[in-house]
Amino acid sequence: MIKKLVFVFIALFAIKSYAQEGTASPYSFYGMGSLKFKGTVESRSMGGLSVYSDSIHINLRNPASYASKNLAIYNNESRPVKFAIGGSHTNAKLKSDTASDEVNSSTLDYLAMSFPIGRFGLGMGLIPYTSVGYKLETLNNNNDLSTKFRGEGGVNKVYASLGYLVMDGLSVGVDLGYNFGNVKNNTIEYVYTNEGSLAQYQTREDNRSDIGGLSANFGIIFSKMIQDKFELTTSLTFRPEMNLNSENSRTYNTITINAINDQEYVINSIEADLASQGLKSTDLVLPTKLSLGAGIGQPRIWFVGAEYTYLNTKAFKNELYASSDSAGNVTYSNASTVSIGGFVIPDYNSFSSYFKRVVYRAGVRFEGTGLNINDQAINEFGISFGVGLPMGNTFSNANLGVEFGKRGTTSENLIQENFINFQLSFSFNDRWFQKRRFN
Repeated sequence: MIKKLVFVFIALFAIKSYAQEGTASPYSFYGMGSLKFKGTVESRSMGGLSVYSDSIHINLRNPASYASKNLAIYNNESRPVKFAIGGSHTNAKLKSDTASDEVNSSTLDYLAMSFPIGRFGLGMGLIPYTSVGYKLETLNNNNDLSTKFRGEGGVNKVYASLGYLVMDGLSVGVDLGYNFGNVKNNTIEYVYTNEGSLAQYQTREDNRSDIGGLSANFGIIFSKMIQDKFELTTSLTFRPEMNLNSENSRTYNTITINAINDQEYVINSIEADLASQGLKSTDLVLPTKLSLGAGIGQPRIWFVGAEYTYLNTKAFKNELYASSDSAGNVTYSNASTVSIGGFVIPDYNSFSSYFKRVVYRAGVRFEGTGLNINDQAINEFGISFGVGLPMGNTFSNANLGVEFGKRGTTSENLIQENFINFQLSFSFNDRWFQKRRFN
């Protein structure tokens, strides 16, 4: 197990070194950024479906999954210690009515671990909640650069989860998390001389928000065998509304811009008095979230299910940028996601064929993000595929996934994103606390 952990930390270092912003979406300009998918590659490969859980994979969406039943197929051996790490790379083509561009981003998506403790299961990990990464430009009537917007950062969550197996087939759980991070952005309004050349001095507005606060998530999983062949599984998760604190700063800078390399040089700066405006410290609403799911299948052979998620994003408000949102005709409505997916394993116990032991996954999702710009709802669609590849023994595995999707629209001068998301994860499992038996 130590060798496996060393490998994981090497992989973590490599991914973090390579990673840029976690997103390159222009829609991360709004709110706290684009919401990151809270789930494993296995879940994402099934359209985001998280109703299914077992003893050898971590389910990041439902804390009740940490108290799953034992590995009955291995002579009722105890649940293994699980360690999971996942990352992704996204290529997106952005297009509007008049132009197009291509962007790429890579990110570490999660780092998680779980321990069995009798009827309890303990989990902990680190996952991103939102991500900001955009570079936007507007042109004036002379087709010259008018405004430049740039942003980076995001909010991450470190969490601890506890699940309890109430009885065979029924488990409950809770996770408590601390959300932290910062969002930085700046805006330059370009000024030109009467002759049409760029003025020597420009003004750049820099904003920074340092965000922190607690959150909680509750979950239930219930499963029951039907006719001793099929297993019905249902799940519920609920996150109550909570507030995150945002400590804000704003600076106005006089800058010069190198015409050759576009490098910016600050001449002087003035700190805005946000305290007098009541904006130095503000609250950001972490909205209520409710997920309901159900599915049916044959254990270790196949599974298919559906899940509905509701997010009360209508309650979101960012007072620091309220005037900007109003000027941009931005409103928030309640968000929802429908996920449908499943998996099939040709023969999990095959010794003659490796590919019969591979898990084949697929799914589709339809998402209303809750963001509305210029009276246009920003919706998202994705179709995903993936495989789970056994590694060494029957516990550990590598998971590959790909998702093809679309976000946004070209109507009302907006931007449509057509993206391909590649995902890779490793799930390492071992039994640390198995009792030795002697005959």
